[in-house]
Amino acid sequence: MPIRKIAFVENEIYHICNRGVEKRDIFLNNKDYFRAVHNLYEFNNKAPALNLYYKIPFLESYEAGPRKIESKGNPIVEILTFVLLPNHYHLLLRQLSDGGITEFMHKFGTGYAMYFNQKYQHVGPLFQGPFKAVLVKEEAHFIHLPFYIHANPLDLKFPEWRGQKLRNVTAAIKFLENYRWSSFPDYIGKKNFPSVTKRDFLLKIYGGPKKYREMMLDLLREMDLANIEDIALEDL
Repeated sequence: MPIRKIAFVENEIYHICNRGVEKRDIFLNNKDYFRAVHNLYEFNNKAPALNLYYKIPFLESYEAGPRKIESKGNPIVEILTFVLLPNHYHLLLRQLSDGGITEFMHKFGTGYAMYFNQKYQHVGPLFQGPFKAVLVKEEAHFIHLPFYIHANPLDLKFPEWRGQKLRNVTAAIKFLENYRWSSFPDYIGKKNFPSVTKRDFLLKIYGGPKKYREMMLDLLREMDLANIEDIALEDL
C-alpha cells in the first residue's frame, strides 16, 4: 500500500517498510548499517536535515559500541521498533505531529539514498518506489507484529521459521540477540542503540524485557503469520 493512499493520523501506529530497487542490497557493510541507524535518530526532528546527507565522521567512533545520543527534542515520530536487512527495512512508527511520518520517511529515504549514491557512485533510484505503510489497529496486530518485525533477520540463517519448521529455537533466539541492526536487543534489556527507539509503550503491554524475550521464544515455536498477513507487507 503506497504512502499516497494512506492518511497518517496523529498518535496512530503504522508498519512501514521498503526494499531496494529490483530487490538489490541497500546495506553493503557495517558502515552502511550504522549510517542508517544514525539517520533514524538524526532525522526524527522538526529541524531541516541540512547537509547531514553527506557527513559520515561519526561512523568511526560509533562502531565501537552502543551510544546514547543527546536528544535534540521535537521528535516527529516515535520509532517503536526497527529492523534493517541487506535489501529492505521494517519500522513500527507512531506519528506525533501532523505530517510527521511523511516528513520523517522523506528525510530518511532521501538522506540515505544520497549517502549511498555518493559513496558507491550509484546512479538512479535506490528504493523500489514509495515506502509501504499500513495502519496497526487490531489487538492481534499488537500481539504479533513487533515479534514478526524482530524475527525478520532469521531469514538470513533460519529461513524455515516462516513455515513453523524452526528446529533449533535456542540458536535462533541467540542469533536475534546478537543481530545488531535491530531494536530487539534493546527490547530484551541488552543495550544496542537505546536512543533510537521508544520502548515503554510495548514493554508495558508485554510485561518488560524478560517477558518480551520469553514471548519471542514462544512465538518462534508456533508463530502463525496468518494472524498478521494483512499488515505484514509480505508482498513488498
